[in-house]
Amino acid sequence: MPLFLTYSLLTIVPILVSVAFFTLMERKILSYSQTRKGPNKVSLTGAPQPLADALKLFTKELLKPSYSTGVLFLMAPTMGLALALIPWALYLSPHSSLQMSRGILLFLCISSLSVYVTLMAGWASNSKYALLGAVRGIAQTISYEVSMILILILPLILVQSFNIQAYTGSQKLYWLVLIAAPLALLWMTTSLAETNRAPFDFAEGESELVSGFNIEYGAATFALLFMAEYANILFLSFLTATLFLGASTPETPLTLGLPLWMKSAFIAFVFLWARATLPRLRYDLLMSMTWKSFLPVALTILAPLIALTFTLSP
Repeated sequence: MPLFLTYSLLTIVPILVSVAFFTLMERKILSYSQTRKGPNKVSLTGAPQPLADALKLFTKELLKPSYSTGVLFLMAPTMGLALALIPWALYLSPHSSLQMSRGILLFLCISSLSVYVTLMAGWASNSKYALLGAVRGIAQTISYEVSMILILILPLILVQSFNIQAYTGSQKLYWLVLIAAPLALLWMTTSLAETNRAPFDFAEGESELVSGFNIEYGAATFALLFMAEYANILFLSFLTATLFLGASTPETPLTLGLPLWMKSAFIAFVFLWARATLPRLRYDLLMSMTWKSFLPVALTILAPLIALTFTLSP
């Protein structure tokens, strides 16, 4: 079987199914946190609701603004979903045939490219509201990528490898979160901002921006944009669990008693928990937090470790 077809069947299809039912999980958690039921009318307890939503969105008429840049307008959602699916090649699956020695670098490169999706969607819409929302979202994403890279340096120094497979045996006795809890908290907060999730959902959550960069998108293009967002959430949950809570493989199926999928599911639940609990920040406080708080703290924690590493290296 061709490699691409194998990758599609064993990775892409399960991810898309997971994204669909992750939206149902989010709606259920948010509804019960607000003392209401959530989706419960479609079939048995509302379980097929994501399938009904997908059918509705992908069968609606696809409209685009008259003055929009046609090719780029349609390319942005497609590019966003593609960039969200490519990092899943790093997933620690027994069926995976892609063992990348520089997998962490691939993740950083792909996550950096995601800002172009926001820029392309906002600019190609030819709407001042969409462009203003895109500029605000890009500034937020770029600012928090600086902190994300600095925080990621600590696990790289401790494991001394860019290969995600190396993390399978490095946390057999203890989790990294136990010795680097402040950095794990910074990483989690940065992940929320990187994926435009509450309380940092300014890219598509500002009422004065009329939904931000995606205001002109509807039907299938709207669905692609948000499928990309939820796929990114699930991947960051997997990566967080791998870096700070220990990974698992068929050779080492359990790390400190819990499988990787259970840890990833808990991190994904934290994304939803934060949305149900925390109010949205002001934008100036968001930018001040990353440049005046996260960046100095990350550098303060990492500077002695980096100096010690270079001192002890032959």
